[in-house]
Amino acid sequence: MPEDITELLLAWNDGNKDVLDRLVPLVTDELHKLASIYLADESAAKTLQPTALINELYVKLVDRQQVSWTSRSHFFGFAATTMRRILVDYARARRTEKRGGDRVPVTLESAGLISEQNIDVLDLDRALEALGQLDPRLVRVVELRYFAGLTLDEAAEILGVGSATVTRDWRAARVFLLHQLNS
Repeated sequence: MPEDITELLLAWNDGNKDVLDRLVPLVTDELHKLASIYLADESAAKTLQPTALINELYVKLVDRQQVSWTSRSHFFGFAATTMRRILVDYARARRTEKRGGDRVPVTLESAGLISEQNIDVLDLDRALEALGQLDPRLVRVVELRYFAGLTLDEAAEILGVGSATVTRDWRAARVFLLHQLNS
């Protein structure tokens, strides 16, 4: 199946808009699983459902400019980054006074970043911004591993580095984020 997705993405790159009808059903289940994981422990899950997150993602994917897909992993990496931005925008909107100002917690337990602790999406975003000042590739590794659920090998392929590099980056990013989120 990954080969089918890659072939369809390449056809989409070539301007064939008809492939979207075949591509969407192939990626929807996996995107829905990712969205469900991100929203599983979220207090705002009653107002932001996985389907709504995916719908917003699809709008951004269709409107995307100058992205040439190279593989299934590249697509899901892009989707993960976009989902992260959607969740951060949603958290910012919910925090405003006219929307109630609630914080939106996210669990990072499944990513191995923090054990059994809810983290505010905006706190996570600030920690990732700080990490990006030190090493932008570490942020990409977190996005690919946590937000896209990619393996070390898939992340290495997208980043154009070896698996050992991604493993080191993943460890370093987790230590940095643990420190940032607990201070």
